[in-house]
Amino acid sequence: MATAHLAELHRSLGIPADYGAARHLRPFREADTDRLILVGHDPTEGKPVRLAPRAAAAWRRMRDAAAADRITLLPLSGFRSVRRQTLLIRRKLAAGRPLDDILRYVAAPGFSEHHTGRAIDIGTSEDVSVEESFARTAAFRWLRRRAGAFGFTMTYPRRNTHGIGYEPWHWCWRPETTRGHARAGRTRMPTPTLAPT
Repeated sequence: MATAHLAELHRSLGIPADYGAARHLRPFREADTDRLILVGHDPTEGKPVRLAPRAAAAWRRMRDAAAADRITLLPLSGFRSVRRQTLLIRRKLAAGRPLDDILRYVAAPGFSEHHTGRAIDIGTSEDVSVEESFARTAAFRWLRRRAGAFGFTMTYPRRNTHGIGYEPWHWCWRPETTRGHARAGRTRMPTPTLAPT
């Protein structure tokens, strides 16, 4: 999306012009929607969850490895367009939520990792909410130990440098981290400077 169009969209929502700079975030290009792969359906609403091809393949490997350990990982949300991100914010504003509160958990349009098709919100059979309660599940503990081996990292831990709320359910596939993770034998990846969901 063109920078001028994104700036106008932000103005229409009341998002400050310095949003990205102030939060040390950068905008993301949308994935090619014709190439997205279906990886499942949101268990609460039945909406399709789609990822970029390589992220989808990594997700399937990780999901299957978890299943082998008797852990169920469910895809809750994947690719999200700038248009969809805008609608989410407009609905929350219409419901009376303050913009600052909304932007603590929903990225400004253009700044969501979900635009790339590499981010996935994950639940489990015991918790399909996108709430902090997910951090108390066996699935989350498994992800903390094993997700890095598949190239997935949790973007927003507690007290992250972007002032984004804790999102234990949000993981992003970053293939550049997989090799270093496996070589170092680490189970937890560092948090990069990227945008909230």
